[in-house]
Amino acid sequence: MRAPQLLVGLIAVVVLIPGCTPSPDSLVKSAEAKSKQSDYRGAIADSSEAIRLDPHLPKAFVLRGIARARIGDTNGAISDLDEAIRLNPRSPAAYCNRSVVWQQMGEHEKAVADATEAIRHDPQDAEAYYNRGSSRGRLGDYVGSVADLTEAIRLKPNDPEYHCNRGISFSRQGEYQKAILDFTEAIQLRTNYVKAYFLRSAAKEKMGDHAGAISDSNEVVRIDPQAYQNKN
Repeated sequence: MRAPQLLVGLIAVVVLIPGCTPSPDSLVKSAEAKSKQSDYRGAIADSSEAIRLDPHLPKAFVLRGIARARIGDTNGAISDLDEAIRLNPRSPAAYCNRSVVWQQMGEHEKAVADATEAIRHDPQDAEAYYNRGSSRGRLGDYVGSVADLTEAIRLKPNDPEYHCNRGISFSRQGEYQKAILDFTEAIQLRTNYVKAYFLRSAAKEKMGDHAGAISDSNEVVRIDPQAYQNKN
């Protein structure tokens, strides 16, 4: 399963003018923009300055936590997200993003707990259901995983990775026909989706559809000639 994505909200482009002291709010917007552009160190610098100017901004801690996770500083990310939750215990974004960091650290029970808390505060948060479904799958709760991923798909039906990962949980329950339907939907939503072709090939083989399995394997090689070598 993919590692669920850390969430950054809609952004506004912010230009910080040299020589002018930016406000904490403008620094937060700048950090959000930089994170969206994958400039994680820049996001950390801007959110840190926002925190220095106003240490009571939960969003600044969330943004710095996201950026720290992106550069591999998971302990720093957890610390920032802890503080964001202390400042705003009802923040679904803080819980949702902390659940992702727990997943990165292999702490799936904690990830489930945080995703559940995110859902409690925002029952329409598709990514929180996705996160919880992913961790439930890692813990071997495939029924719970399918239930959560089904809800994520209901809320956000056009995400190919939601379908792909539900297909994985179906496969692990031996429900290969349902898995194939999900992998097929993922491929329709994202052309050249190597992972979905690879997984559909395995599911077709389990169903005895050897020709279909070979066809999908050929697609994997066509898209990524090194795919099978990379898996060895």
